[in-house]
Amino acid sequence: MDPTRLTKLKSTKKRRILYTVLIISMLLLSGVIVFAINLSLETSKATSKMFDPLDGSTENENHVNLIADGSPFTLLIAGIEHEEGEKNGRSDALILATVNPKTKKISLVSIPRDTRVYIEELGYEDKINHAYSVGGMNYTINTLEKLLDIPIDFYVSTDFQGFEDIVDTVGGVDVDVPFTFKAQLTESLKWKTYTKGPMFLNGNEALAYVRMRKKDPEGDMGRNARQKQVMQEVINKATSLSNITKIDDMIRDVGNNVKTNIPTSEYFAFIKMYQKIKTSPIEQLHLEGYDKKLYDKKEKKDIWYFFPNDDSLNKLKESLKWNLDDAGQSEIKTKEVNDLSTGD
Repeated sequence: MDPTRLTKLKSTKKRRILYTVLIISMLLLSGVIVFAINLSLETSKATSKMFDPLDGSTENENHVNLIADGSPFTLLIAGIEHEEGEKNGRSDALILATVNPKTKKISLVSIPRDTRVYIEELGYEDKINHAYSVGGMNYTINTLEKLLDIPIDFYVSTDFQGFEDIVDTVGGVDVDVPFTFKAQLTESLKWKTYTKGPMFLNGNEALAYVRMRKKDPEGDMGRNARQKQVMQEVINKATSLSNITKIDDMIRDVGNNVKTNIPTSEYFAFIKMYQKIKTSPIEQLHLEGYDKKLYDKKEKKDIWYFFPNDDSLNKLKESLKWNLDDAGQSEIKTKEVNDLSTGD
């Protein structure tokens, strides 16, 4: 065969192979793009269900880019219990986090659900969980802002089903059980034994773990500690590199049972920010106080309330404010250094 012709045939064959590879690549890329579009459309529907701004605000106001800008912010996480006959349900768990990306510090505090507070919209004192049952997240946040004297930027609320879905979507949680106890699971009504030490829990098991209170020697305080333990594990797993690719699945799975005022534009900014500070120790704050019964005229019976200790409440306010104020943090650090150098 003529060498020139042979060269032309080889060249033609190479071009065909190249064209074939390009066509296959384009088809695969087109498939990925179509899949991504469908995924984003489904995710968009889910995020639309999740997004629930507070009264007088929208997604495009106030807090947009707050996380992306690296500014300190507050986040309220609320677990909602629905009972028959109640319009909104009640806040069974309230955990407030202050996050300062610049100082890489996170502070957490649980507000006992029986805390007696003044609910401005109602004009009288009652349990903090009743604020939600009457006026939803707006009443709850306004009441907590008055109690703690700080603004609350974002909230995430979920009911029990949403909590289970979240835990299952991130692949379950590992916890360190503080003591051995039994708790009844929802739906199956079976009793599960939680053994002191490390345990792996699925969504249903984690729900029973954080709800149990009566068998805890520390009562509400012990339950609050378990809630923060599980919440921290969920956030760690949800923002891990292995789960970032599943963000669409996570949003779709929890879309019907989770409400938040975090703009969708801030989701990935939050994950990116948390990746940088997740290894920093979390400051566990506590609101100390005492339990006391008071006679309720409406209910016509004595009801238990939790009364915050004034000194403890004031110290909590200071700690939360310091974590939200870069200048305050600098002043504290400078004072600590000076104290060490002077031997005070």
